[in-house]
Amino acid sequence: MSEDPLDNAIPAFHPHGPVPKGRRIGNIEAKFILPNLITVLAICAGLTGIRLGYEGRTEEAIGLVLLAAFLDGIDGRLARAMKAQSKFGAQMDSLADVINFGAAPALVLYASILDQARSVGWIAAMVYVIACCLRLARFNVMADDPNRPAWMSDFFVGVPAPFGAFLVMLPAYLEFLGVPIGKGFAMGASIFTLVVALLMISQLPVFSGKTSFARVPSDWIMPVLLSAAIYVALLLTFTWEILTLSSIAYFCFLPFGPRAFKKRLAAENATKMAMSTPVDTNLPE
Repeated sequence: MSEDPLDNAIPAFHPHGPVPKGRRIGNIEAKFILPNLITVLAICAGLTGIRLGYEGRTEEAIGLVLLAAFLDGIDGRLARAMKAQSKFGAQMDSLADVINFGAAPALVLYASILDQARSVGWIAAMVYVIACCLRLARFNVMADDPNRPAWMSDFFVGVPAPFGAFLVMLPAYLEFLGVPIGKGFAMGASIFTLVVALLMISQLPVFSGKTSFARVPSDWIMPVLLSAAIYVALLLTFTWEILTLSSIAYFCFLPFGPRAFKKRLAAENATKMAMSTPVDTNLPE
């Protein structure tokens, strides 16, 4: 494995005094810094979203939280595309996820809606953040499992943290659609927050399509690009309607994950049984 220049640039702590200096590290390529810079920008967006949420600027706060989730989603992909992965970057990204997918959406939702449910709302927000931390820790452990079959990369275990952050703010989307906000709605939003938290730490297989959709057929490129453009245009024009419909559509999509997982698992078990069954070489007389 090649050395990561960024990892070497972080000095180690030596409790018994500094070790003798070796060769100095040369200049670090910009490609190793860019993904981490995007991670830092995502953290800034998430933290600023929390501030705006407590200032009553909920619309702008939600926009910044979603921007933080978007930036946090592309930094790792950018690092892999540029072949600029580093252990430091992986740790930085994981810690940023706790803020952007856990604390930021929970606190923005609490400041706008859940606070009307008093202690129940605060408990729901805390449980969500803790569930997000557990979800991310489990993901990091499973990602390092060398015995995990390759086809399982097509499935998340539980709702992934970015989508959890997107879903948990559904009550805030409904608020901007004119749904009256009161103590009853806040209690319902608290229960909904707990449901999303449970989905994140559950064993529910959620289809990701990481390997299935790694390559797009050439005749699909134009329709995919056009569909993406239409979705973005609708999102910018009918923001809260599209966010609400997208959240509901994602919930409707969840039951298909376990079905696809069971089919893939059954196919793998059948293949293993076929390979392990001894072949009868005795020919009839």
